[in-house]
Amino acid sequence: MERRRFMVNGQLRTGGVNDLTVLAAFLEVPREDYVAPAQAKLAYLDSDQPALGASGRRLLAPLTLARLLQAAAVAPGERALDVAGGSGYSAALLEQLGARVVAVESDSGAAEAARRALAGRDAIEVVEGDLAAVAGKGPFDVILVNGAFETLPDALTALLTEGGRLVGVEAANGVQEAALFEKSATGISRRALFETRAAVIEAFRRAPAFAF
Repeated sequence: MERRRFMVNGQLRTGGVNDLTVLAAFLEVPREDYVAPAQAKLAYLDSDQPALGASGRRLLAPLTLARLLQAAAVAPGERALDVAGGSGYSAALLEQLGARVVAVESDSGAAEAARRALAGRDAIEVVEGDLAAVAGKGPFDVILVNGAFETLPDALTALLTEGGRLVGVEAANGVQEAALFEKSATGISRRALFETRAAVIEAFRRAPAFAF
């Protein structure tokens, strides 16, 4: 608990996270329970870490995740989609913020770890499969993409309610920037949030272009 408190006070507060509900959620959820065992001692460093049980999925760095959640402005009772959250840390945080959560994960080992770690949390459903193929579970007020995307699938933005928010890290031409996408009656708007670095999610890479 002391390391968790130091993370909140020494990283999140000083990094621009001032939403008390977000800070309280990070104090409540033990990150070490969701990282690979060999990395447990590094769980509270401000860096991404391999997710428990995963073959490749990594948990976002705490400050990046906290700033994304703060931008998403999750309200109690909202429906949230947690995309590529690995072993369930971000899903647990979303639930702590009062959301009802569907967590979709394509890494089978991470999905199984999430089911075990989140067992008993009735407000969270873990779905294993295609990261953008959860149409039957929507719509959602909040979508959190736990990583960088070179292209944002229309299948995800289509799941947003009017007034819904999607947050994640947009990666284009080697530049990464956290962004907030909001859906209105007239379409999807985008607002840049902050510069950061995150692992690119393989399913959301841009198809290679052919040069002649």
